[in-house]
Amino acid sequence: MKNRLILIFFIFILFTGCVGTGSKGIFGTGVTLALDPRSLGTQIDDSVMQKSLLARLVLRDKSYLLSINTKVLDGRIFLTGKIEDPEEKLQITKLAWETTGVRSVKNDIKIKEDFNFKQSAKDLLITSQLRTAIIFNKKVKSTNYQIDTYKKKIFIYGIAHTTDERREVINEAKEILDVEDVIASIFLVEDLRIQKN
Repeated sequence: MKNRLILIFFIFILFTGCVGTGSKGIFGTGVTLALDPRSLGTQIDDSVMQKSLLARLVLRDKSYLLSINTKVLDGRIFLTGKIEDPEEKLQITKLAWETTGVRSVKNDIKIKEDFNFKQSAKDLLITSQLRTAIIFNKKVKSTNYQIDTYKKKIFIYGIAHTTDERREVINEAKEILDVEDVIASIFLVEDLRIQKN
């Protein structure tokens, strides 16, 4: 019995270890791959760029693993999070530009201030409300969005199938109570270098 449990444990580790956590979407990896309008090659290139940048950030400072979020879409790097020093922001931007294959870098990293529990909770609530609204909106077919909120400003990164879908996501964000600004970097499928056929 003990050997059987150990065998099941190792099989579980083997199969779950093959899938990167960064590639999982809301509904799981397979669904994300199927719904993602980028070609499989572009998805792999973006994933490699994201992992490479994250590794170089962590080598620079281990705290970046938790304080900085990276997203790569079609060779475009998006950075969000909070850091201590304005000079760090410049160094991180430089590091992002040094990533092989990068086409552009958008740095929305903010400089840390004293922790404000009320503000952080409000930002988390805004992000959760928008995620829920996008999931339940029948006009939004894509799950390819990353959402970050900082001081009531929503940052949305992703790929929309149509201009109507992009408009719908932005409108959903603007309708959330207490949102001061929506900064959307939503590309259309037709704007991608290589698309699925």
